[in-house]
Amino acid sequence: MSDPVTVRPARPFDAAFAVPLIQETIGKIGLALTATSSATEAQRVLLGFFPLRDNRLSHQNVLIAERAGQPLGLAVTYAGADAARLDEPFRERLRALGLPGEVISEGTPGELYVDTLAVLPGARGQGVGTLLLSAAADRAAGLGLTQVGLLVEDGNPAARLYGRLGFRPAGTRRLAGGTYTHLVRALV
Repeated sequence: MSDPVTVRPARPFDAAFAVPLIQETIGKIGLALTATSSATEAQRVLLGFFPLRDNRLSHQNVLIAERAGQPLGLAVTYAGADAARLDEPFRERLRALGLPGEVISEGTPGELYVDTLAVLPGARGQGVGTLLLSAAADRAAGLGLTQVGLLVEDGNPAARLYGRLGFRPAGTRRLAGGTYTHLVRALV
C-alpha cells in the first residue's frame, strides 16, 4: 500500500517546487503581475516574492500536498477581504518599473479565495486536487469564512472537479485578457 497524501503549510524553501508550478498554472496572469514577457522571467520575479510575507503568492498562503515527502501539488489561498492588501507589493513593483500600478484583485470579501490550484501531471486523477480543496475549506472555516471561491478560465478541464465538489457559478471576470468564471462553494 502506498503512503498517504498529506497537506502541510508551505515553507520558504518550497519555492523551487512551488513557483514554476504556480506560474505554469496562472500563465498570463503571472506575466501581468510581474510585468514580464516570458514564463522564465515571471518565475524569476515570483521566486523573490515567495519567501516574503504579505503578498498574494507568499509561502504563507500556500498549502503543499505531498506523499512520502515528495510534493505533488499546491493550493494558494487567502481571505478574499485581504486580496487588495496582498496585491499591493505587485502594484509597487509595477510603479517602480514606471508602469501603471494596476492589479485586479481577484478575491471577494466573505470567501477564502483559491488563487491557484495545481497538481503535477503524474499525480492528477489521484484525489490530490480534492484533498487540497478540502484543506482550503478547513482553512476557510478556521478563519470564520462561509465559502470558498476561485476563478476558472473558460475551457479549463478542472471545472468538472469544481462542479463535483459543489462549486457553482457566481459571475464572470476579465483578467489579463482572459475570461474567467467565478465559482463559489458554500460551507454551511
